[in-house]
Amino acid sequence: MWEFLSRLFGRENEASKVAAKERLRLVLVHDRTTVSPCLLETLKEELLDVISKYMEIDQAGFEVNIEQGDDSMALVANIPIKEMKRALSRTKN
Repeated sequence: MWEFLSRLFGRENEASKVAAKERLRLVLVHDRTTVSPCLLETLKEELLDVISKYMEIDQAGFEVNIEQGDDSMALVANIPIKEMKRALSRTKN
């Protein structure tokens, strides 16, 4: 019984830890750049929507960050691809 409870609470604790880590990461990104955490999260969701049209993505590993260099900023994305989807047929008008 104790083993079950410890596993149950351990997973909840782990999920809370991951969520807190993600929130902290977003705050740090905001502090380092002029991009708000809300804007970065919206960008991530929209990128995921567009890319998912063409590829099956491992959403657990999907990461989008903005990195600040000395003279520039860069959008860096880690997008684990499970598989490519079949080509979409497009008709030209």
